[in-house]
Amino acid sequence: MNLRRDVFQAIADPTRRAILLLVTSQAMTAGVIASNFDTARPTVSKHLQILTECELLTQEQSGREIYYHINAKKMKEVADFIEPFRQMWDDRFNKLEAVMKKYKNK
Repeated sequence: MNLRRDVFQAIADPTRRAILLLVTSQAMTAGVIASNFDTARPTVSKHLQILTECELLTQEQSGREIYYHINAKKMKEVADFIEPFRQMWDDRFNKLEAVMKKYKNK
């Protein structure tokens, strides 16, 4: 069965978000990534598979090692999708703050 992975389901998992944070600064092998977690290596491998299927990570083979890199283009697509929602909430919180300041001054 071929499952279609959703980016937002992938980043909903805290371990996968932590993996993304790890590889933002440098490419890492699965073993190095797994050494940062208290879970079994096959579990981390499954997380890497999901992140790769969602194109949030890319793989690069160097000899016998596979290095995982962040896919900045895909991450930008996610950020671009989220941006209007962030702006909406910023506007709402700013309005709430203005109301609270008026209430506090009375």
